[in-house]
Amino acid sequence: MKARGKPGPFSPADLAVQCGRPLLMRQPFAPDAFDQVIVGCANQIAGEMNVARVAALRLGCGEQMPAWTVHRNCGSGMQSLDDAFRAIAHGDMDMVLAGGTEALSRAPLILANDATEWLAEFQMAKTPGQTVKALTQFELGFLSPEIGLKQGLTDPFTGMSMGQTAEELAHRFGITRWQADDYALESHRRLAKAQEEGWLEGEVEPMFAPDGTVYDHDDGVRPDSTIEALGKLKPVFETYGDVTAGNASQVTDGACWIILASDEAVSRHGLTPLATIRDSEWAALDPRVMGLGPVLASSPLMTRAGLSLDDIDLWEINEAFSAQVLACLEAFADADFCREVLGLDAPVGSIDRARLNIDGGAVSLGHPVGTSGTRIVLHLVNALRRTGGKRGIATECIGGGQGGAMLVEVA
Repeated sequence: MKARGKPGPFSPADLAVQCGRPLLMRQPFAPDAFDQVIVGCANQIAGEMNVARVAALRLGCGEQMPAWTVHRNCGSGMQSLDDAFRAIAHGDMDMVLAGGTEALSRAPLILANDATEWLAEFQMAKTPGQTVKALTQFELGFLSPEIGLKQGLTDPFTGMSMGQTAEELAHRFGITRWQADDYALESHRRLAKAQEEGWLEGEVEPMFAPDGTVYDHDDGVRPDSTIEALGKLKPVFETYGDVTAGNASQVTDGACWIILASDEAVSRHGLTPLATIRDSEWAALDPRVMGLGPVLASSPLMTRAGLSLDDIDLWEINEAFSAQVLACLEAFADADFCREVLGLDAPVGSIDRARLNIDGGAVSLGHPVGTSGTRIVLHLVNALRRTGGKRGIATECIGGGQGGAMLVEVA
């Protein structure tokens, strides 16, 4: 659900619970049958610290259910899957409920340092004179706190916002404003078609707000947008830049769950697997070009499995920014980049756009940071099954200069 300048109706735990209930109701086992519950969340709110435990209790998983929250910025949701996958592969667990949840619309407001210091002095005043003195030092600017999300989307090492890192990639790889807008337009059209065709049924669950409002679809899609309309939007991060609100991921709230199980648990409960996680990879790079994280994470994943681009039927590259995704495509095909950065003798190759984000992505769907990693894996599996594909890679860039990738095969 797209954030619209005010707190949304759901907290991170609300999102996780309403998303999880339909999933658990379909299962032949009780909610307390899991070994652990793991949730990715990048912006936990004060009233729901360790939101995984809060959600697990509300979902009826029981007081004895261990639950923990992971945070790897944009990779949080995929990190929850990776932790579950490796624990099961190692034989430590049989069945895990893993996912991600994020309510970006509820990001806290943060007071500036001078406002915080004034508030502390005011609260420490013990006499009427001290109180009056503190009041005379009050400034109207203290009433203008900063949205915490702005700080969260700014790299503390480089001082660059995530949008500025996308501008950096656009410059390095010659991505034009028209190309970025055209990609954004395609994302919206693909998502609109997926919604119209019913391809997201069974993947998207309705949410019911306290006031009775029903949210039954992702509401950020703009199928009637045009390249001319997108071209009129002003750059957000650089005066003469190319990244706009139209070709960047949308700020949204959302949650996603996936059940991971061992072969023994599948047999014991009579489950029908949708797919198998074959491998995963995490990579790191200069935070200034964090958007190239998918290239650095996906390439060794394919090398280790002995796969080429022709062996990957579908790709999900999280659409943090249109220019960022396009820069990744350029990097995969660039001989110098592949040699100097990836250590390869030849380019990885060109990814066919017909195999990439075939039902749209974060530009049209939104990017609830802690959720996206789980969502793109789940959608990749569903898209592979719908199209008759076998193998796919879900990958994402991660604020702070990292990348994550997961290789899946449908059952």
